[in-house]
Amino acid sequence: MNNYTIYWIKEEFALFFYHRSDVLYRFIKDYESDQYRDDLAMQLQYITIDLPKTKIVSRILKQLPSTVHTEEEAGTLYIYRDLKCISLHIEEKRINFRGDIIHDGEDLLFPVLRSLQPYFYVAGQDSYNSGWISPIRQNKVGQRTGQVLYSYL
Repeated sequence: MNNYTIYWIKEEFALFFYHRSDVLYRFIKDYESDQYRDDLAMQLQYITIDLPKTKIVSRILKQLPSTVHTEEEAGTLYIYRDLKCISLHIEEKRINFRGDIIHDGEDLLFPVLRSLQPYFYVAGQDSYNSGWISPIRQNKVGQRTGQVLYSYL
């Protein structure tokens, strides 16, 4: 089983980092490897939105087709279809999910999350298993922001 984390990124940062997802990926991996660094924790807090757990679980249970089965156990939601299975653990700032391959998330979870919000970023073990769950459309041509996520000193 592979581990993935999903973050709900604020719109302004999603628009800025959409084509710079490698920077966002490195930042998230730095944070996940050292969550006690105050600078990384404050930056993650600033660029992400708290996850409404009950709303997300409710939406998942409501929108999944009848061929999909779910089970809740000790704060973890299991989603099954045929031989596919993923498990979700929703925290304040991220959804941890486990599955055999990222495509299981695409089949069982991402359509529901897309209906909720387009600015979810998935970080897998490797950068090739990471990215946005839906394309982000930028309405303003040439829109730039001066925000910097983090830098090395």
